[in-house]
Amino acid sequence: MKLRCVLSCAVLCVIAAGTVSAQDPVKVDPSHYKVETENAQVRVLRIHYGPHEKSVMHSHPNSVVTYLSDGTIKMTTPDGKSQNMTGKMGQTEYTPAGTHLPENVGDKPFEAVLVELKGGKAASKATPAKK
Repeated sequence: MKLRCVLSCAVLCVIAAGTVSAQDPVKVDPSHYKVETENAQVRVLRIHYGPHEKSVMHSHPNSVVTYLSDGTIKMTTPDGKSQNMTGKMGQTEYTPAGTHLPENVGDKPFEAVLVELKGGKAASKATPAKK
């Protein structure tokens, strides 16, 4: 009976750890993340960090980010590894899905717009942009 209880607790801890590491940034850190708009294909987030502000561990799906200011953000992953990411105002780039804890390591505010891409049939039928 004790072994069954220990195993049940272990399974619950693993499930809880997975849930904690994959949290929505808007829910766990609303002071830094605001939903600008959302539909079935995308969710657009406004991101703002003051100098040296730090977030909490959270996740994003595949996304496209546009930097509204220059800045350096330290990204720490759940395994404890970290690296600095530098963004230049106006720069846009694709970011694959992942879990991280961001920290503005600069002395100035950092702002960006993040377009989170949602999966589904509607997204796969998108037509190419006209030139």
